[in-house]
Amino acid sequence: MPAEPIDPAGITWTRVDARYITVRMIGSCTSWLITLAVVSVPVVLTLSGVIGLPLWLCFSVLGVLLAWAAVDLILVPRRVRAIGYHERHDDLLIRTGLLFQRVVAVPYGRLQYVDIQAGPIMRKFGLCVVELKTASAATDASIPGVVRDEGARLRDELSARGQARLAGL
Repeated sequence: MPAEPIDPAGITWTRVDARYITVRMIGSCTSWLITLAVVSVPVVLTLSGVIGLPLWLCFSVLGVLLAWAAVDLILVPRRVRAIGYHERHDDLLIRTGLLFQRVVAVPYGRLQYVDIQAGPIMRKFGLCVVELKTASAATDASIPGVVRDEGARLRDELSARGQARLAGL
C-alpha cells in the first residue's frame, strides 16, 4: 500500500483493533436510528392528516437521510482503518481521516498526562481510548479503539517518556 501524501517517509503505522469497526457501527446505527425516528414524526403526522406537509417533501427528506446514512455506514470500516499511531524517539504520531487526513505529532516533553477511557460498549469489546493531554489544547490528541493492554502500555510508556523529557528541560 503506497504511503499517503501527508505521511512522513518510512513510518509504519500501528493500526487500531478491528473490533473498533463494530463499536463505531453500533454508535453510528444508534445515531442514525434516532435521527430517522425524529425526522419520521412529520411524515407520520402528515400521513395521519394532523399536519399538511407535501408528501413529496417528506419522502424526499427521508430518502436523502437514508442515502446519507448508508454512505456513512459504508465508510465506517475505512475510517477506522485510517486511524494509526507511531512512537518515535521524540514524539508520538497519530494519523486519522480519509478525505481530510490529519497527522498530529505530540512531543513527549509536552505531555501533561495520559488518560484511558472506555464506555460500556468499548469495555464489552475490550477496547479503550488513549487520551493525550498537553500544555497546549491545540495538540491534545486521542487514539480510539486500542486494546486495553496496549492502552495501559501506552499510558505507562508515554507518561514515562513525558516525565523524562520534561525533566531534561
